[in-house]
Amino acid sequence: QVQLVESGGGLVQPGGFLRLSCAASGRIFNFYTMGWYRQAPGKQRELVAMISRGGSTNYADSVKGRFTISRDNAKKTVYLQMNSLKPEDTAVYYCTYQDPPRYWGQGTQVTVSS
Repeated sequence: QVQLVESGGGLVQPGGFLRLSCAASGRIFNFYTMGWYRQAPGKQRELVAMISRGGSTNYADSVKGRFTISRDNAKKTVYLQMNSLKPEDTAVYYCTYQDPPRYWGQGTQVTVSS
C-alpha cells in the first residue's frame, strides 16, 4: 500500500498564490509518476499537472504558465506551486501516484475568493 498526504490548501484572494505538498509513503520501490487532479463542485475530476520520475511534466491548458509541478525524489514528495490564482481554480486538489493513478490522497481544499 501507498499513502499520500497532501497539505498546503486554504483560502486565498484572486491573484494570490499557494503551494501544495504531497508526501508519499509505504510500499514504494520506484518513485513513479505523480500528479495533481482537482474536482470543483458539480464538475468532473480533471488532471491539473503530472510529473514523471525523470522530471517530464504535463499541464492542463487552464493552468499552463501559472502552476508549476516539481518533485523531490529523495523525500518522495511532490509539490504544486500555484500562482495568479483565479476563482475558477477553486476545487479539492488530489495528489496521485502512478499513471494512470492507482493511489489517491484524501484531498485538500483550495478556495480562491475575495
